[in-house]
Amino acid sequence: MIIENIDKEITLCYTSKIDDNSGNFFLDVDLKYIQFHFCIDGNASYSYNNDSYKLNLDSNKFLTLYNPSKNIPINCKISPKTKLVSLLISINKFHSLFSDSASSISFISDDNLNKKYYKEDSIPNKTLTVLNQILNENLNKNIKKIYFNGKVLELLSILYNTSNEFDLDQCPFLADDKNVAKIKRAKEIILQNIDNPPGLNELATKVEIPLKNLKTGFKQVYGNTVYGFLSEYKMTKASQMLSSKNYNVNEVSQHLGYSSASHFINAFKKRFGITPKKYLN
Repeated sequence: MIIENIDKEITLCYTSKIDDNSGNFFLDVDLKYIQFHFCIDGNASYSYNNDSYKLNLDSNKFLTLYNPSKNIPINCKISPKTKLVSLLISINKFHSLFSDSASSISFISDDNLNKKYYKEDSIPNKTLTVLNQILNENLNKNIKKIYFNGKVLELLSILYNTSNEFDLDQCPFLADDKNVAKIKRAKEIILQNIDNPPGLNELATKVEIPLKNLKTGFKQVYGNTVYGFLSEYKMTKASQMLSSKNYNVNEVSQHLGYSSASHFINAFKKRFGITPKKYLN
């Protein structure tokens, strides 16, 4: 496990095991820190209180832990071929970042600030890109801290972007649960047909809503346009496939439905700043 002390109040730990051996990671953690553990692939097991309490973290899941009255050291067993990112950030630092929206974040709201907190959730698609960028960095040590600090802020801003929640006054169309279900169905259709997604008119017809409502509703629910969402998903999927070392550039391009490898390469370079080949290596 690689440990990067970004500053006195933020520590980043990450590993991308590519072998068939399991590993162990232990780190003393002061009670002032909130812990975030992201398992991108594989599996990790966390032990607490002398192994009397265990938590399993599966692929595409993340844990949030905080206990203001007791230190929670990290004692983690990492399964083979596991990609894991852990973020430790002090409660004071976290609160300073989100002071204007503390009431909307449960564990730093006034009612819960001094209470222990635990939650397991699925990793949002948008954060997978950031997590893979952390795992696959290849930077000069002089700028690593700057880079990682930016990635931590980006990661937290995505996780706690309250503006993505539905605003029913601005979009009364979404006040109807049936319409929200149709928007979610539209997302399922484009992901099921990632190599050849339907056009917007066809998609609106398939889910039985007006085109205008599809565009407005999709952006309200997912914080992006239909094709913007699909493009971001493709890039996240591409980075995962390349990181697995099981696919070459052409195979990834074909799987994701790009008309040519050059189109895929240009899209990937625009998103990540490097070519897929360099990313693969």
